[in-house]
Order: sequence, then structure tokens, then C-alpha cells
Amino acid sequence: MGTVLYPFAEPVSVWKQTGMQWAFDPFFLFFCSYIDNARRKDMCGIAGIVDYEQWHESMKPDFLQAMQETLLRRGPDQKGIWQADFVSLIHARLSIIDLDNGKQPMQRETCCIVYNGELYNSEELRQELVQAGWSFATQSDTEVVLVSYLHWKEKCVERLNGIFAFAIWDTYRKELFVARDPMGVKPFFYAFRNHAFLFGSELKTLLAHPFIEPEIDREGILQLMLLGPGRISGNAVFKDVSELKPGMCGFVDVHGLHSWQYVTFKDRRHTDSLEMTVQKVRTLVKDAIRRQLKADVEVGTFLSGGLDSSIISAYAAKLFAQEGKTLHTFSLDYEDNDRYFQVTKFQPNADPYYIELMTRNIRSEHHHIVLKPQDVAQALYAAVDARDLPGMADVDSSLLLFCKEISKYVKVALSGECADELFGGYPWYRDPQIRMQEGFPWSQTTGYRSEFIRDDVLKDRDPFAYVTYWYEKSIREADCVFDLDQNERRLREMVTLNMNWFMQTLLDRKDRMSMYSSLEVRVPFCDVRLAQYLYSIPWEMKDYKGYEKGLLREAVKGLLPQEVLWRKKSPYPKTWHPRYRSCVTKMMEEVIHDPHAPLFDIIKKERVMELLKEERPIPWYGQLMTTPQTIAYLVQMNYWLQTYKVKIVG
Repeated sequence: MGTVLYPFAEPVSVWKQTGMQWAFDPFFLFFCSYIDNARRKDMCGIAGIVDYEQWHESMKPDFLQAMQETLLRRGPDQKGIWQADFVSLIHARLSIIDLDNGKQPMQRETCCIVYNGELYNSEELRQELVQAGWSFATQSDTEVVLVSYLHWKEKCVERLNGIFAFAIWDTYRKELFVARDPMGVKPFFYAFRNHAFLFGSELKTLLAHPFIEPEIDREGILQLMLLGPGRISGNAVFKDVSELKPGMCGFVDVHGLHSWQYVTFKDRRHTDSLEMTVQKVRTLVKDAIRRQLKADVEVGTFLSGGLDSSIISAYAAKLFAQEGKTLHTFSLDYEDNDRYFQVTKFQPNADPYYIELMTRNIRSEHHHIVLKPQDVAQALYAAVDARDLPGMADVDSSLLLFCKEISKYVKVALSGECADELFGGYPWYRDPQIRMQEGFPWSQTTGYRSEFIRDDVLKDRDPFAYVTYWYEKSIREADCVFDLDQNERRLREMVTLNMNWFMQTLLDRKDRMSMYSSLEVRVPFCDVRLAQYLYSIPWEMKDYKGYEKGLLREAVKGLLPQEVLWRKKSPYPKTWHPRYRSCVTKMMEEVIHDPHAPLFDIIKKERVMELLKEERPIPWYGQLMTTPQTIAYLVQMNYWLQTYKVKIVG
């Protein structure tokens, strides 16, 4: 099989912006795409429309440009729009590799792709495809994905190792093939309206089209109040707007979206010895980090002084030193946190000592970023703009400000998300009492949450039944070999719950907060090879020597200082400054005094007034969202309802 085998089945109109010029010749643009797409890996924003009936109504130039404008923070370097019969594909590019070349949408043979992601096995696939008779005009992983589809069709996704969301229009079939990476690192939202299928990297992209109204029904309200900031897998809160689930792909044709799961996590009897398991984990972790350091721009790492970020930073610094380069590392702190820090079950110690220990050890060029509590509070609004939903309060807003500062120095950063989910680092894995409790372990506050919901909104719905339904549905998805004991079975359920819920919330947060500042954040622990291998490893190995993430610690012996290697887990830092509580309280008081505040169409004003006087140690969500963050979450919700002009229907 070669390259240009057949012409387009019928004339194709192309609409693509290059500077101030507009070109309409498909063959001219086909040629240009090859010249312009040499060696590139980019994080971007994608969008598009498929409409077999009224494309002239749904794909007006103003509509397409409005959708594209929402993506410019994700991709400020270049933008393109491609149109053919029944379809428009939209792209905005953040250049990471081969900065001077590379434009999307990319055409080849009968297909055109918009792609957001990074393919870790790009070179291996390229060699396999060359051996099969294909040739390549670029070093782009976008072209590798496109040629993989041309060669293997929908089976191509089973061969891709990376983080991605993409759509390929097949002119011959007149179908759109869509896919999302197995771990859910890159987003893909979609909706059907008036015979049109619309998709985009962010919710705001869909909302920019006049067909999509910002509506929520009672199910959306219950999701926000009883499960939020977590989201039901595949559900985007807005009415009739969905998200392609991690590890799913499908075709869009005249009959709709036909999707299926192409990657699943199957429990297999683990037969590797402890020594072999340690070696495989070490190899997979190092390989994931090595592959994700490739870029033609400055690359840095998040460094909290915790185990996960320290592993990535230490190995990255080692590889950089071999090339005569110095690694940039970044840490986050808050004004006067040394004064106000409080030891808790979840945060046993502060980060600065361990950060200094690591930076001395790896000799990185370190940037210690200190945020003021009032800035963190004010950024709550921008965090909603980034996520398009109320989120993890200051856990979101601080990350947004942190990424903004990082983007002044580097364009790519590696972060330690997902290690806790895969290796069992959270307290709900290790504490037997918490582990065996029914319900989502990071949110045991259903009764407390329901106190805020207005009676006329709740009506006859039982909050506990609602949460229990989604919890039980989720644990049924856990795959277990038939003869596991009760404890091992429960741990498989925990892994499934965490990967499908808590991890998705964190990945959603990381993508939106970082891309808001055009910063690409990569997550080496989210390598699907590592996740699949770890799924079946018994707890006695993961909890080696009785230490949280003991297996991971054993696998990286010799890489880290002993104090860091055996440091007790401490989560993402938060501010303890009383000024933050004062700021969010003032922000909520302004909402209370606003007679038109939409928040109180959903929740009880008097209960919010009581909240301002409370100090509740049990988190609303996760480990960090105590009373100040609960107030902030409700502030975010009011802003979201108001700014997005959300309509409550049904």
C-alpha cells in the first residue's frame, strides 16, 4: 500500500487560513500540508461539525470562527479550518516540536485529521508502516496517526500509546472517526443538535455555537451538588452534552455516533515474582519519563518534594545532565504558609524542606513560586472560565496561577498525577476502615451536601439513593479474577473507582488550568502500559514493606535522597492563611446580598449564611476541600450560573 492511491471521491472545498490569505484548492493545500508539517508534536485545541442534512445552516463561517476563538488559549501559535461536504474541522496549535512548520487540519489521501496529543510510540509505528509500504513526508506524529488510520482503519487505536483526542474525516466512507486516549488525559466533548454532530476540546467550544444552549436539568444540579466537582463518566453536566469516555472510539455517520471501548483494564493472575515486578515497574516508569521529555522548547518539571514529582524530576535531571543541560523545576507555596501551616492526617508536613533537598541533589534551576491568598481567591473566577464548570476551588485557581508563572520559563512541564491512583497512595486504599466503607471514599458527605439543596429542586429525589446508584454502577465495572479474596476484590474496585472518577477530576483540572496559559503538562505515570500492568498486581506487592506506594519506592531506590524516598505522602499544597477564608467569605457575602444571584435558585440562602460561620474539618471533596473551599465552590457555582447564563430546565 502506497501513499496517494486515489483522488477524492468528489470535489472537496477547503477553507483554511494562512496569514491573510484564503485558499480553496484541496490539492494545493494537500501539498502545503506536507511541506508545513515536518517533525511536529503539539498540544492543541480541536473542534468540528458533521451535518448530513443542513450543513449550510450549521457551518456558517461566523459559527466556525466563534468555535475556533475559544481554542486560542490551547493553541495560540496557528489556526486552521478545513471544510468539505458535510463536515468542518477546526484546529488551533500550540507548537512544541518543529516550531516553524506544521499546520492542521492535515490531509492525506481521502482523509483529513484534527489531532490534539502526543504519541509516545510514534517512531515504532512509523517503522512498521514504512515496512508495510507507506512513506512519510514529515516527522509528525499527526501524520503517523493519520497513516495508521489509513492502514488499519478503526483498529489503529489499539496500537497507539499516548495521550490524544482526534477526529478523522474519511471522504470515501463519508464518516467521521473519533477517539480518545485510554487514560482520559486529553478531552473530547460532543453534542447532537438539529441533525448536527458538534465536538470540541472544551465545553466553551460547543457553547460558542448557536445550536448549543447552556442548559442544565435537575440531573445536572444533583451532579454538581452531590458529586461535584467530580463528573459522571461521559457526562458533561450541561443538558445533552457528553464527553467521549477514556479509551473509547467510534464512527459518526448519518445514523449518529457508534462508539465502543477499545481499551479495558482486565484483571489477570499476576505471576511475576516481586523482583521481576520491581524491575518491570522501574523500566516502565523510566521509559515513560524519557519519552515525554522530547520537545524543541524548554521542558521543566513540577517539584513538590513528594515522591511522584521527585521521581520525575530526578530522572529528567539525570537525562538532561547527560546532554549537558540543566532542568528547570517549579514548586508552589503560599504567602506566610510557614506561619499558618497545620499538620493534618492528609498533610503531615510542609514541602519546602524536601524541595530544597531535591533541588540541591539534582542541581536543577529551581523556581519557587509564592502566591498571595487574595490572588488565589480572585482567580476562582478565571478557574471557572478555564474549566467551564465550578471546580476544586482554590486547588484549581492556585494551579491556574502556578501554570501562568511556569509558562514564562517553559512551554512543557511534567507532573506526577496518577501515581496515587495506580499504586494505591491515597488513605482510602491503606486504611482498612475507610477502604471497606460503601460510597465514594473521597466524598463521604452526601447528607451534608444535601442540606444545601432547595426542597423544590430536590423534590422526591433521595440524595443517598442517587449517589449510591452511581457508586454501585461504577464498582460493577471492576474486573476481578474469580477467586480473589474480599480484600483484593475491594482493592480492584478501589482502583476502578479512582481511575474512573477521582483521577478524571484531577486530569480534567490539570488540562484546563495548564492550557489556559498555553502550557502543555505531561503526566508520565498515566502511561497505559504502566496502568495495565499495575491493575493486577496484588496489594501485598503494591504495599511493599507496609509503606504507601512501597512498590514504587522500591523500584526507584538509588534515584532519590532517603528522606524523600520514604517521605509520607503529602497532597497538593493549599493555603492555610486566614486571609483566604476572609476573601472567599466576603465574595460569598456579596452573592448573598445580590437579589438576582442565580445560586439561590438551586440552594438555600439561609444554609449558606450558616456555612460562613462554620469550621468543618471533613472535606467536601478529596483531601483539601474543607470549609473555605466549600464556600469557594459555591462562589464558583454562582459565577458560573451567572457568566455562562445557564438556564435551569425541567
